[in-house]
Amino acid sequence: MEPTPEQSPHHAYPDHWEADVVLRDGGTARVRPITTDDAERLVSFYEQVSDESKYYRFFAPYPRLSARDVHRFTHHDYVDRVGLAVTVGGEFIATVRYDRIDDRGRPASAPADEAEVAFLVQDAHQGRGVASALLEHIAAVARERGIRRFAAEVLPANNKMIKVFRDAGFTQQRSFEDGSVHLTLDLEPTAESLAVQRAREQRAEARSVQRLLAPGSVAVIGVGRAPGGVGRTVLRNLLGSGFTGRTYAVNTSFADDLGTVEGVPAHRSVGGIGEQVDLAVVAVPADRVPEVVADCGEHGVQGIVVLSAGYAERGAEGRERQRELVRQARSYGMRIIGPNAFGIINTSESVRLNASLAPESPKAGRIGLFTQSGAIGIALLSGLHRRGAGLSAFISAGNRADVSGNDFLQYWYEDQGTDVALLYLESLGNPRKFTRLARRTAAVKPVVVVKGARHSGTNPPGHAVPVSRIPDATVSALMRQAGVIRVDTVTEMVDVGLLLAGQPLPDGPRVAILGNSESLGLLTYDACLAEGLRPRPPRDLTTEASPRDFRRALAEALADRTCDAVIVTAIPWVGENGEALTGEGEVLAAALREAATTGPAKPVAVVHVEMGGLAQALAAATSTANQPGPANQTGPADRPGPHPAAAAPQARTSSPAASAATPPGRSGAGAATDSADTTDSADATDGTRPSAGRIPAYPAAERAVRALAEVVKYAQWRRHAAAPGKVPEFLDETIDEHATAGLIETLLGPDPDPRGRPLTHDEARELLAGYGVPVRPALPAPDPEAAVAAAAELGYPVALKTTAPHLRHRADLGGVRLDLVNENALRRAYDELTELLGTPAELRPVVQAMVPRGVDTVVRASIDAAAGAVLSFGLAGAPSELLGDTAHRLVPATDRDVAELIRSIRAAPVLFGWRGAAPADTAALEELLLRVSRLVDDHPEVVSVALEPVVVATQGLTVLGATVRLAPPPARSDLGPRRLPSY
Repeated sequence: MEPTPEQSPHHAYPDHWEADVVLRDGGTARVRPITTDDAERLVSFYEQVSDESKYYRFFAPYPRLSARDVHRFTHHDYVDRVGLAVTVGGEFIATVRYDRIDDRGRPASAPADEAEVAFLVQDAHQGRGVASALLEHIAAVARERGIRRFAAEVLPANNKMIKVFRDAGFTQQRSFEDGSVHLTLDLEPTAESLAVQRAREQRAEARSVQRLLAPGSVAVIGVGRAPGGVGRTVLRNLLGSGFTGRTYAVNTSFADDLGTVEGVPAHRSVGGIGEQVDLAVVAVPADRVPEVVADCGEHGVQGIVVLSAGYAERGAEGRERQRELVRQARSYGMRIIGPNAFGIINTSESVRLNASLAPESPKAGRIGLFTQSGAIGIALLSGLHRRGAGLSAFISAGNRADVSGNDFLQYWYEDQGTDVALLYLESLGNPRKFTRLARRTAAVKPVVVVKGARHSGTNPPGHAVPVSRIPDATVSALMRQAGVIRVDTVTEMVDVGLLLAGQPLPDGPRVAILGNSESLGLLTYDACLAEGLRPRPPRDLTTEASPRDFRRALAEALADRTCDAVIVTAIPWVGENGEALTGEGEVLAAALREAATTGPAKPVAVVHVEMGGLAQALAAATSTANQPGPANQTGPADRPGPHPAAAAPQARTSSPAASAATPPGRSGAGAATDSADTTDSADATDGTRPSAGRIPAYPAAERAVRALAEVVKYAQWRRHAAAPGKVPEFLDETIDEHATAGLIETLLGPDPDPRGRPLTHDEARELLAGYGVPVRPALPAPDPEAAVAAAAELGYPVALKTTAPHLRHRADLGGVRLDLVNENALRRAYDELTELLGTPAELRPVVQAMVPRGVDTVVRASIDAAAGAVLSFGLAGAPSELLGDTAHRLVPATDRDVAELIRSIRAAPVLFGWRGAAPADTAALEELLLRVSRLVDDHPEVVSVALEPVVVATQGLTVLGATVRLAPPPARSDLGPRRLPSY
């Protein structure tokens, strides 16, 4: 929406303030600045507000707005006077306004940093969290315009508005003056305000997904008049699943006298149904979708699943069509799955929804599955069904232009019917948010991810999201840090998911192996070693072992306190005539289930060779299905409640670490009633899974062991997540954050280049010194005399090094001379370098004092616009550059993060006394990593740091080289007010 000529040309319409938000009930609304074009909308909005709400806003009866009021409330300079509106269907449902004031409460301009703020929410939309969302956005606008405090006058009876301010998490003061409550809010974000914001975001987005998965009524739009076609197929699948709600068939081509199709009411439009429709499944050509969306939006549909193709997967024109689809749907408060989607399934007994192209619903279970590919979704459904696994929900989101994997992580976090979340992702629209949500969800239930399109450097067709340049290895490391189980193939995803869904988490990596084949046991043993597990010698039961022998051996292994998991190997029995006897499979399966059910809670997996009967018998177990009881009912009238954590019994895994992210209550607004909801879902998520469920079977030892190894690593992460690391307090005493901020401001200058600038050696040394990172001086040596003078200043012995880009850190090319003990040695080395490699002007030689010998390492930190700041570590030279042996962690890093970072590279033994060498001072290295992490976290203008080499000796370390780049800080969408992505 463009400004009118009446608005100040110096303050153009701030379109970056526009945002789509999800409200508490799961619907969407748009927040945008108010303009002079909004006069009629404002008057219409005010007419629908109750007299009580008007009284709370103006402290007196105020039945209508005068022309002067309308002019004042629609004319803003977007600096000292700002108004925002919340719209649904293009009409106002709420407004907020601030006016900058001085210390006497009179209108003012900068540098005054206080503003008076007031809200008004239409009564019909009170209780939806509108005022809470508006406060987040108007506070962000105010901060951008240099306002640091809000002042508000509230009548004492207006408890709801007082609660909006009180529950926002900002630092505030209250006083009673002249018959009203005077509130002052400090707008600087706090840990509490961020926690409140994220908890509200979680509840709202989870609710928006719940409305899609548990509708009370569904309309399939585009149902053909004759059998066949996408619409007719979806309708049949919906009816075949036994959907518990109302179903309608819609097609504009239906005859007026057509009463039913497939036994359900048939209508020419959603408006013609005459009853509430919660979900619409759209299967019409792309050019007809806009009129369908309008029909749905105007008649109160809550969400739509768009199966239609012809969007971003078709190029630039399709991408614009997709953006317009999202804008149109959100304008009506609806969320979208798709376009180009395969559909959604909810197996809850109270819903039984199959709004997809899958001809048969999977059986009910406790695995949630999200995919961005219909083909992969079909394969996963087939594979899970074949191996006996049930699902709680299935979503194939196609181009996922709106609802994404992040939304389903929000939902599954608290969904009682889901124990394991499986996601096939081809792109990450918001990696920062994904990592944050995955970490919180993984603390209470496993999250298993396959990432497609890992090495293409581009997003798949249809995925109109920003492309991250972060390497896939870094993405994988960051997922691991967040507790995500990252696997490479969909087969591995199923293997791991089955083990997690049916078995408890192990206490450690010790594995017992038993079976009736010595060779298969040895293969399993070798695979365990290769995956980093600690297997015990295989127990050979011999080929004559009966199912009873298996049961007894498994019971003994489970009772053994020196083992944490058991792998059972089995081959067919051979009869007297040499033929394989496979009929014992069902008997063996029963014996194994009996031992696992009655023994201590430890994971059990079965490796079989050509024993289809055994695999089928184990797959026939139904323990992954939803357990009876109200906890698993997710019907239209039910709100998602707290979910029991996917943890082993006897407190084997840590309780959820995410409860601190949830505020103690929910806010309310007076003329903006946001009814309280004080249930803290995160606090209620702790619990246990059954000690023994369906035992997964694998046709190869390597697959079973790989799945178990992933589960062992996840269980270890869960235990650590219960007591997260911290940043040592002593760092604060040796860091000068304020002085460093001033230095950065000086180095960038008043008009910084958006591309940034590299720092000189001396500038980098000064900057790093402010965070307690000393860098050894390197004095330039443009000629032999300068080299001798530099050595005299530093003291012998010295090193002579080239700093030319093509020779930097390349000792193997002869560009470094070490241990030069006197002037003669230095001059001789200088002559050799210039004769072999080029002129001094080309080589750019420098002289440095020698330091104690140690392990050469490299420490880096950089900011990826999508993923955020990343801290990296590796050994200098070939290990990191040639072999890619580098580890990564997200910033800010804790003491536990940096300790794991050092130990997670393959060459880590070199630091810990490899082959009899003295161990390096890893404590000093961990402290250095913490300091670099703090630097880039405190100062986002530091977009890259590289310390190379960092020589780690037996006592202490020395930073010999440092490069730093500064740039204006990239926008941090994860720290701003809640908003849906707009691609």
